[in-house]
Amino acid sequence: MDVGFLGLGRMGRAMALSLVRAGHRVRVWNRSPEAAEALRGEGAEPVADPAEAFAGDAAVTMLADDAALRAVVLDSGVLDRPTRPGLHLGMSTISVALAQDLTARHAAAGIAYVSAPVFGRPDVAEKGALNIVAAGPEAAVERARPLLDAMGARTWPFGVEPARANAVKLAGNFMLVSAIEAMSEAVSFAGAHGVPAADLLDMLTGTIFASPIYKNYGGAIAAARYEPPGFGLSLGAKDVRLVLEAAEAARVPMPFAGVLRDNLLDALAHGDGDKDLAALARVAARRSGRG
Repeated sequence: MDVGFLGLGRMGRAMALSLVRAGHRVRVWNRSPEAAEALRGEGAEPVADPAEAFAGDAAVTMLADDAALRAVVLDSGVLDRPTRPGLHLGMSTISVALAQDLTARHAAAGIAYVSAPVFGRPDVAEKGALNIVAAGPEAAVERARPLLDAMGARTWPFGVEPARANAVKLAGNFMLVSAIEAMSEAVSFAGAHGVPAADLLDMLTGTIFASPIYKNYGGAIAAARYEPPGFGLSLGAKDVRLVLEAAEAARVPMPFAGVLRDNLLDALAHGDGDKDLAALARVAARRSGRG
């Protein structure tokens, strides 16, 4: 397929290269052109303008947040250009409200839109082994299948309303941050009683919490390994904010999400925004007098 890929952060770069390896023609654009140019030697084709990438058989967006996606896709006028893609695969973690807006705007422009946010860190993206949550018109999801298969180990369908995929992604990230907060508080509690973090988490993540999230983030917390970030703390704070916004709109109380928001703000205020989300453990440590 002839694919345009917009957004080449650590995740986007790996995903675009998965498409190249699968044999697709991939035109790449990034706000910082150096990131796109760096992929020329890997077989991708850098373009200077987002409109050049938002064309062809399909366009894939993996931009940082609502503001970036709105600026590049909605405010720029690319939806109204004659050289529009047959399909837009939106893979960013964005608000439910923006996903609904994108769905309406694409329908008006006659462009198929599929929300397909991903679960997995950059190392998983490099292997083309992401878990992808997809929602949109069935025919459009099937048209995107070769791209989804190239980037992910499995695609999980969630119906024809694109915003459902974004709700699933935000729900998953809420649970992920909750797990990190629980481990952080448990480590501070046990540490106050003389139990080393590594010993506590080695036992718990090898038994009743033997899952990748607990093992990976537990290992990072135990070793105080917060760089380089696989999932940046500032992005986690953004996602929890989006959860709270969507919960309020649906009149769904989420009291623990409010706790997470405040703890993430504490971490940001102490300069940890560029660290891995596991650095949330520093908040619990400070509050217990052990940080």
